[in-house]
Amino acid sequence: MDVRVLAILALAFLGFGAISRRAERSVLTAPMVFVGLGLLLSSEHGLGLSVVSSGRAVIDHVGVIALVLVLFTDAARIDLKCLRQEGSLPARLLGVSLPLTIVAGGALAFALLDGFGVWDALLLAAILAPTDAALGQAVVSSSLVPVRIRQTLNVESGLNDGIALPVVLLAAFLSGATEGEGGVGYWTRFVALQIGLAPLVGIAVGYLGGRLILRTTDAGWMNEPFRELSALGLAVLAYAGAEVVGGNGFIAAFVSGLALGNTTRGLCRSLYEFGEAEGQLLSLLVFMLFGAVMVPEVLGHLMPVHFVYAVLSLTVVRMLPVALSLVGAGLRPVSVAFIGWFGPRGLASILYVLIVLEKGQLSSAATLESVVVLTVLLSTFAHGISAYPLARRYGTAVALAGEEQKPAEVMPVRVRFAPHD
Repeated sequence: MDVRVLAILALAFLGFGAISRRAERSVLTAPMVFVGLGLLLSSEHGLGLSVVSSGRAVIDHVGVIALVLVLFTDAARIDLKCLRQEGSLPARLLGVSLPLTIVAGGALAFALLDGFGVWDALLLAAILAPTDAALGQAVVSSSLVPVRIRQTLNVESGLNDGIALPVVLLAAFLSGATEGEGGVGYWTRFVALQIGLAPLVGIAVGYLGGRLILRTTDAGWMNEPFRELSALGLAVLAYAGAEVVGGNGFIAAFVSGLALGNTTRGLCRSLYEFGEAEGQLLSLLVFMLFGAVMVPEVLGHLMPVHFVYAVLSLTVVRMLPVALSLVGAGLRPVSVAFIGWFGPRGLASILYVLIVLEKGQLSSAATLESVVVLTVLLSTFAHGISAYPLARRYGTAVALAGEEQKPAEVMPVRVRFAPHD
């Protein structure tokens, strides 16, 4: 990396940090700033600086670490007991809206995009299905938005990337994007190891690792800094352990976080606090590299049909399934529209498309990358700009008593990029 890029990146963290409190109450968000910074630095369309010597490889490596930590820490935040008690709205979004979104997105891709088979279309839809609450963090952090609605969007964002991942892997396999021979034997092995074995590794690492950390801490053997480091180390251990035995490391990291968070909750507070800074750093680096490397790669290949798909993916493909899933929930139309709009596409979609492109030979790879990059780019700015003002307006609109105002148990949320008004 050019040393000038390092200097500019450091200044960007310092500069945005200096105004971050003021930016919380504006239309400016950290992901928008760092995507823009990447575009400014890019060799093709910006200052002509070499951000990285091998851009895609660096994004792959940073992205893997970021995705492992995001899946692990997001899952660790979810209290399954609380979710069972308060989970009516999140369950509707995850159990009804998410599958419908993938089906609708796949049907749209199959109809609009030339050269896309059924599995290519399903793959694109599954990559774009997960939401990233961090891109509209004001919505899940503002006290003006009812707790129940904030909690619904937060839980959805925390769980849908892990739920969508097996669909991404399966669609990638069936579309020919992953390596390996076809046939019933390979299919059976793929399902058994990738999707079946990984959760077992994740449960073992999360439960046993959490118990070990608590026991050694209580015995006075482990100090606080290594308690926090060891907790994050479990995410990497789950990922690596599953990959070693032939499972999928990302699924294992997600399940490991669920196991840790629901069996050793006393360990989780320090994990949240310690993981936020590291998670924010890695996430903003991914957004910067996204703007510097991935966006310039696709700009010359974009076509009108790509814009049509991206806009429909962020609106109709998301909002209609949400509306159908919330029928009978008693929410006012403004709440249904609010939940439907705030389904930003961000970090998970970037990293999932990188996984698919790195591992496979997909005939529609160029179109797949172009549409995903364009959708995430549009979402970064559209949801970032609209989050704070719409959160305020929506909070005012539903201030009176109603279904939205029912009390709900608050689970920990990502605080990165977040306002706290």
